[in-house]
Amino acid sequence: MQRAIQIANNGLGTTRPNPMVGAVIVHKNKIIGEGFTSKHGGNHAEVNAINSVTDKSLLAKSTIYVTLEPCSHYGKTPPCSDLILHHNIPNVVIGCVDDNPQVAGKGIKKLMASGCNITVGVLEKECKEHHKRFFTFHNKKRPYIILKWAETNDGFIAPSFKDEQKPVWITNKLSRQLVHKWRAEEQAILVGTNTVIKDNPSLTVRDWTGEHPIRVVLDRNSLLSNEYTIFNNDAETLTFKEHTLKEVCNHLFQQNINSIIIEGGSKTLQLFIDEGLWDEARVFKGKLDFNDGVKAPKLSGSLTSEEKILDDTLRFYRNLNAL
Repeated sequence: MQRAIQIANNGLGTTRPNPMVGAVIVHKNKIIGEGFTSKHGGNHAEVNAINSVTDKSLLAKSTIYVTLEPCSHYGKTPPCSDLILHHNIPNVVIGCVDDNPQVAGKGIKKLMASGCNITVGVLEKECKEHHKRFFTFHNKKRPYIILKWAETNDGFIAPSFKDEQKPVWITNKLSRQLVHKWRAEEQAILVGTNTVIKDNPSLTVRDWTGEHPIRVVLDRNSLLSNEYTIFNNDAETLTFKEHTLKEVCNHLFQQNINSIIIEGGSKTLQLFIDEGLWDEARVFKGKLDFNDGVKAPKLSGSLTSEEKILDDTLRFYRNLNAL
């Protein structure tokens, strides 16, 4: 199951809105096949794992490990539970049950009714963590929300004055490259009006390989014109005027967007924090001092880990009371 989780991460940023599942097939304590979910519209993990097995006759004497309950309904592809039964795989080990109402235990029931030996809950906590975007989307009816910002050593997110319409970099190049990697992993990215006016960002993936996220702008006072870079054709852009954050999240849910990064500015980030609409935060602290400027958001969350990226410090937080 640990290996299934590991290879499942290869689908990060490409399977959305489908979950990024991993599957491993074992015969006599030896892995004979493995696979992860293809890009949306392609094969599911179980299909790729079964296809990778050279000697298909071994499947009838094997065990398949999957991070998430095999689907039992027709979507863009046929049900994976039917494929498992077609190949007479006798043992199925499942990390966690699928909360999607279209599945929600139906895949397990179908497999059990056909005589499969089912084990559920192996590395369940780790599998649920791995599928956090998927579960948040279906259970909370909103995207998985990641807050991200960089602050100076003395706690500022931006200087009080600058003479150019572009970001003032607080972090080093490696940290900035990591942010682009994150953009490729999530489905959307959101900023407020002030960030667009002051920085004129593109919010695309440039220092990494991957798809650009959908750009989302909160422009409540209709101050933005189409001349800003965020409205070019590099990626899709959604603009919200007079909407509450819950309405924004509901609209994104209706658009099948299962994850979003909130990149700023400080006021926008604080709105999400104050309303409890966030799941994790990724906060860089650089070595610069501004002495004055725009204060960083005030976060009340649980620190889960911390790491150094050259001279930057990156801290990860979780919201244990997320709405």
